[in-house]
Amino acid sequence: MTGSELQNKESPFWEQPLESLDRAQWEALCDGCGKCCLHKVEDADSGDIYPTNVACRLLDVTSARCSDYRHRKAKVPDCLQLTPSKLADISWLPSTCTYVLRSQNKPIPDWHYLKTGSDEAMLIGGHSVAGRCVSEDFAGPLEHHIMETPL
Repeated sequence: MTGSELQNKESPFWEQPLESLDRAQWEALCDGCGKCCLHKVEDADSGDIYPTNVACRLLDVTSARCSDYRHRKAKVPDCLQLTPSKLADISWLPSTCTYVLRSQNKPIPDWHYLKTGSDEAMLIGGHSVAGRCVSEDFAGPLEHHIMETPL
C-alpha cells in the first residue's frame, strides 16, 4: 500500500476526494445551514444574483432542514440536486458551504457537526438560516426580501 493509500484509509471520509465518497458520505457532508434553500433573485440586465431571506416551502424555517428531503424533487421540481460534477457550475453557493470547500480541497469548517458532534456550534456561530428566514408561503414578493448581506 502506498503512503497516499494508507493516508486515505486512516483519514475521515470528509477529508477524502469528493469523487471517492459514496452517497451516504456525500449526503453527510451537508452542514445543514439551509442557505442553498433560500430563493435568489437575478438581475435581468447584469445577471448578478442576489440572495433573499425567503426559503423554499419545504424548508422548516426553525431547524433549516428540509421537511420532505426524500421527495423534494417531486414536490419542488426546480430543487437543486447537488452532485460533485455540478459544483463548478453553481456560482451562488455560499463560500462556507462544505461542498464548495471540499471541492477546493479545503477542510470542513470547525463548526461542522462532523467535527463537533452536534449542530450547536453552527447555530451559535450564525452559520444557519434557522430562525432567520421566512417561508415562501408567507413572504410575498421576493424583491422585498433581498439581503444586502447574505445570511
